[in-house]
Amino acid sequence: MKRFLFSVLVIILSALFVGCSATDKKPNEEVELLISAAASLTDALEELKGPFEEKHEGIRLTYNFGSSGKLATNIENGAPSDVFLSASTKDMNSMEEKGLIDNESRKVFASNALVLIAPKDSAIEIASFEDIDLAAIAHLAVGEPASVPVGRYTKETLETLDLWEPLQEKLVLGSDVRQVLTYVEMGNADAGVVYSSDAFMSDDVNVLAESNAAWHAPIVYPGAVVKDSKHQQAAQQFLDYVTSDAGMETLRKFGFK
Repeated sequence: MKRFLFSVLVIILSALFVGCSATDKKPNEEVELLISAAASLTDALEELKGPFEEKHEGIRLTYNFGSSGKLATNIENGAPSDVFLSASTKDMNSMEEKGLIDNESRKVFASNALVLIAPKDSAIEIASFEDIDLAAIAHLAVGEPASVPVGRYTKETLETLDLWEPLQEKLVLGSDVRQVLTYVEMGNADAGVVYSSDAFMSDDVNVLAESNAAWHAPIVYPGAVVKDSKHQQAAQQFLDYVTSDAGMETLRKFGFK
């Protein structure tokens, strides 16, 4: 009788073990990383996508490009994101102060310069930001300073040169640097201020002048893993790839320093 009961117990436990094993065993699920990145990084990150996914089987990238300030606000308000790549230290600092990023993962991976551009067929000749002729420019496209880093850098530069207030009625505000670039490419503005890397990729604008770096805060790009990411390891792998030799080579290819 005892032997019979023991046999029955073994069978029941074996069945339970098999059942639990079947339930706990998860198929190899593909990880989708959502990357919130500054609009100026669009071309470089799209170029990195294929090589990264090929090297990291099972990880797929989805990008959300926009102004760094708006992306930071969205993440703060609960929008899903695994990695934040900012075009300004200010927005990343705000994220860190609010405990929204993994501080140890934070690193600077690129820098940029501020340039004054005009449409390709424009007759405007300006050798320096200091030489901006208010009479020659009816519309100047710039990023919205409150949320767009390139707009903040532009405002700092023009304030340094005592040109911000005189230009107020001529400003055309863009929601991110790519919109500023488009305004100038389409001829909707006589000139505009963008990053050197954006102008580098456009065949429809001329660079008139480059800003003196002393006129504005340093233009650097910090990146970090978002603290609430459900894919911390994969997110770190992506950030490591961006800062690897391959990542740096691609960023240089697209005009970053």
